[in-house]
Amino acid sequence: MFVRSGDERGRVHIHRVKNIKKTDKKLDITGMVFVCFSSAVRNETHLQVAVECGENLQLSAEQTAVLLLSVRNLADSLHKHHLKECQGAEPKECPEPEVPENGALACVTVSNKRYCKPLCNNGYDFAWLRTGRLYEECGNHTGNKWISQYIGGNKLAECKEASIQVSGAKTAYFPQDCLTTKSSSQLQGTIIEVFTTELKNQGVQGEPQYACLVCG
Repeated sequence: MFVRSGDERGRVHIHRVKNIKKTDKKLDITGMVFVCFSSAVRNETHLQVAVECGENLQLSAEQTAVLLLSVRNLADSLHKHHLKECQGAEPKECPEPEVPENGALACVTVSNKRYCKPLCNNGYDFAWLRTGRLYEECGNHTGNKWISQYIGGNKLAECKEASIQVSGAKTAYFPQDCLTTKSSSQLQGTIIEVFTTELKNQGVQGEPQYACLVCG
């Protein structure tokens, strides 16, 4: 069996998969997936090669199920790792806010106060009206608790499936979704820049620190 992969310069190479035991279906799948995806995390070119490689795999129904289960477990692990990106921000007395499913939180710290702005993916809207509520905050002035529309806990917002988006400000929605935005440093930077500008317009003065964007 032959598969393609790319190097750090974006060049595509053809490799032959060796030592795959046909008697062991899980090992068979593991070998193919490893060759297809082992170098994919280096850059976007490698990821595209991995996608093309996956499309050309000839798998049985059982092998497809094994592969899907492995990919699901990997996605769960990556998501848990992704959720840790905002951890450790000041003030540490504030608990980590809950990231809305089908949405995201853009967060920054200014003058030892933590500000987080909920956003929803395209096709989703906030469960509560938020047009005049761009962000939530936490610090000594709030008793180190998040002040939000939800009583108790650390939930700041919910994103519900919707055909139109009217409950939030225009800047509180992604053109597509959070992961698509986060995959581009320029798009991610724009989200944070817009948020910090909104804070300044609301009278929040100071140098933003511990900026992050985390997807639900």
